[in-house]
Amino acid sequence: MEEFKLTGKEFIELNDLLKITGMCESGGMAKTMIIDGRVTVDGNVELRRRRKIRTGQLVSLEGRNVRVK
Repeated sequence: MEEFKLTGKEFIELNDLLKITGMCESGGMAKTMIIDGRVTVDGNVELRRRRKIRTGQLVSLEGRNVRVK
């Protein structure tokens, strides 16, 4: 499991997290993955690309997991 340190902010939007961590190559790819229901947040399918991800949450995509710290 990977970790992403959230610094200076209260949250990061889901689509931005997917891009920054390299889980998706582009914003368009992140949008498609989210809309297709392939991304989960804390084990639940998430369809909102601008979902606010906060410290302690787990984002998963195709077997890759990122915990926000």
